[in-house]
Amino acid sequence: MKKIFAAAWLVAALLFIYLPIMLLALYSFTTSPQLGTIREFSFHNYVTLFTTPELRKMIIGTFTLAVVSALIATVLGASGAIGAFYSGKLSKAAIHGMNHIPVINADVVTGFSICIFLIVVLNLNKETYIPLVIGHVVLSAPFVYLSVVPKLKQMDESIYEAALDMGATPLRAIVKVILPQILSGIFSGFMIAVTLSLDDYFVATYTKPATFDTISTYVVNATKGAQTNIKTALWALSTVIFIVVVLVVVIMNLMGGKEKDRYEEI
Repeated sequence: MKKIFAAAWLVAALLFIYLPIMLLALYSFTTSPQLGTIREFSFHNYVTLFTTPELRKMIIGTFTLAVVSALIATVLGASGAIGAFYSGKLSKAAIHGMNHIPVINADVVTGFSICIFLIVVLNLNKETYIPLVIGHVVLSAPFVYLSVVPKLKQMDESIYEAALDMGATPLRAIVKVILPQILSGIFSGFMIAVTLSLDDYFVATYTKPATFDTISTYVVNATKGAQTNIKTALWALSTVIFIVVVLVVVIMNLMGGKEKDRYEEI
C-alpha cells in the first residue's frame, strides 16, 4: 500500500506540474482563439511566431540579453567561487553570506534597487541597455557561484599548489588545472543564468529601455490588449521554450552520466 500511495502521489504531482504545459502545447497546434474549445489543428501559431517582425525582434533580443548577461555572470560567479574556495575561513564565510542575500532576496526588491542606484544615483542612461545587463548579471551571478562551489569541494584543493610548485603561473594553474575539474559546474551555472534571464520580469521592467521588451515583459503586456493572433503565437513560443529546456536537461544528464562513468573507470 505504501508503494501504491507513493506512486499515486508522484503521478499526481507530475500531472499537476506538467498537465497545464501539455494543454498549452496542445492548443498551440490549433486555430482556437482562446483556451477551452479546440477547432482544427494547424501550425498557424508557429508561422505567426517566426514571421512576425515584432515577435522575432523580441525573441532575438531576449536570447541575446540572456547569453551576454549569462557569460558575464558565469565569469564573475566562477571567479568568486574559486577565490572563496582558496580564501581563509572568515573571508569564505563572508563571501558565502553575501552571495546568499541576492538569492533569497525578492526579485522586485533587486530590480527596484538596481534601478534607483544605476539610473537615479549614478545617472546612467536607461536607453544604453547597461542597467538592464547589470541587473541580469546581479540576478544570476550568485546562482553560478552556487553551481561551481560543489564541484570545487569535490576537487582536491592541493592540486593548485602542486601546479604552482611545478612551475605554473597562478593564471595557468587555474586555466589548466582548476577549470577542467569544475567545467560541468560552470556549464550548469551558465545554463541557470540563461534561464533566469529568460524568466525575469521585475528586473527587466525597472531597467529596460522603453523600446525594448523581453519575453516576460512582452507576454505581460500582450495580455492587456494585444491582437488575438499575437496572443496565440505566444502559446507556440511557450511550447518551443519548454521543448528546448527539456532537450537541454536531457543533454546535461547524458553528459553527467558519461562523466560519472569515466570517473568510475578511472
